[in-house]
Amino acid sequence: MLFKPDLNDKAKAAGEGVARVASGARRRTVSIAVWLLIIGGLGYLGWTYFKKTETATRTRPDFAIPVLATMPRVEDVPVYLDGVGTVRALNNVTVRAQVNGKLLSVNFKEGQDVKKGDVLAEIDPVIYQAQYDQAVAKKAQDEATLANARMDLVRYQQLAASKAGSAQQADTQKALVAQLEALVKSDQAAIDNAQATLGYTKIIAPLSGRAGLRQVDQGNIVQTSDATGVVVITQLQPIAIQFSLPQQQIVRVNAASAKGPLSVDVFGNDGKTVVDTGKVAGIDNQVDQTTGTVKIKAEFPNENFQLWPGQFVNVRLKVNTLDKAIVIPTAAVQRGPAGTFVYVIGQDNTVAARPVSVTLQNETIAVIATGVTVEDQVVTTGFANLSEGAKVSISKDYQAPTPDLAPRRQKGSGGPGGGQRGEKGERRGAREQGAAPQGGQQGGGTKAPQ
Repeated sequence: MLFKPDLNDKAKAAGEGVARVASGARRRTVSIAVWLLIIGGLGYLGWTYFKKTETATRTRPDFAIPVLATMPRVEDVPVYLDGVGTVRALNNVTVRAQVNGKLLSVNFKEGQDVKKGDVLAEIDPVIYQAQYDQAVAKKAQDEATLANARMDLVRYQQLAASKAGSAQQADTQKALVAQLEALVKSDQAAIDNAQATLGYTKIIAPLSGRAGLRQVDQGNIVQTSDATGVVVITQLQPIAIQFSLPQQQIVRVNAASAKGPLSVDVFGNDGKTVVDTGKVAGIDNQVDQTTGTVKIKAEFPNENFQLWPGQFVNVRLKVNTLDKAIVIPTAAVQRGPAGTFVYVIGQDNTVAARPVSVTLQNETIAVIATGVTVEDQVVTTGFANLSEGAKVSISKDYQAPTPDLAPRRQKGSGGPGGGQRGEKGERRGAREQGAAPQGGQQGGGTKAPQ
């Protein structure tokens, strides 16, 4: 007989399984809730601790914020207008052949510095020499005819004076002499023309400069209609730079130009080093309506060939000099809702915000018109925790931190655990040795107030 399980036993077993699953879920839920409460409590305690520490640090009246400070100085400050320009050759000549013929020789090297009058190339002069010789011979022939006509004129004039000959014959001979004299002058003009043409067989440098790449080789037939020419000569010393300034500055530039030549500095590739200084050569007579700028041309000696045609450069034009101006570092000038101000340190080492009027400012210095004197001491670094009436300590021997070029080797006992412990120990040591108030971390640079 087969065994038939009781249905009540199956139901009971299923109910016990569901109860165990529900009980396990309740235990996990309770465990998660307990851990969340623990983590939340620890976070709240930590936040409260740090908040109290920060509040105590900011509210301690005897806590001095470390800052860097300087005294305003008096100096003459030049006023510049900045622009971007293009280097251009002062003179650029395409040397072409002035007569047709075979190129016999090329007497220059590519990239060579040539002087005015140097023979750059020679064209076959045979044909032009023959034309010159022919013109000389024609003049000699006409001069001989003229000499004979003059002697005949003397004889006819003598015969006419003694009534032995007619006056008409003497006058006709006189006209013939004048005709031959004009013919001799025409021959001389033909000689001059032939001589000039013969001289064109030698291609001469029209100016001093640097020769470019050769456009034609020896042995080729050159013609006056060749567009490329023989070579291009560019004058590099002196050299010119053309740059543009906004149209709003044209009145200022004209006023400064009326007082004397204006100095122009050109910067190198780093944008900071002045590689050459020149003078303004001319100002364009109209404003470019497409850009709203005025073109200005300046000349530079270019003694070291640091400027090259086609190069883009940054320039600055000196238009004025502020005599005996009060100057402070640009980092000392702060900006607030009411305008610019500086923090001035009093005799009791407390700071006071003082409004200032800035006349001129660049990356390094600011010219102050009103607000500070040379006897004041202004804060230049460490503004993060400064406020009106805050007490400060002026750092003397400040040295900005230098980052490691390579990570340091971790020290500790062998094994993975020892390496981690060594790393933690180094971090703890760094915190203990480098611990400083929040104000001291601002020595490396100026931070804008929050």
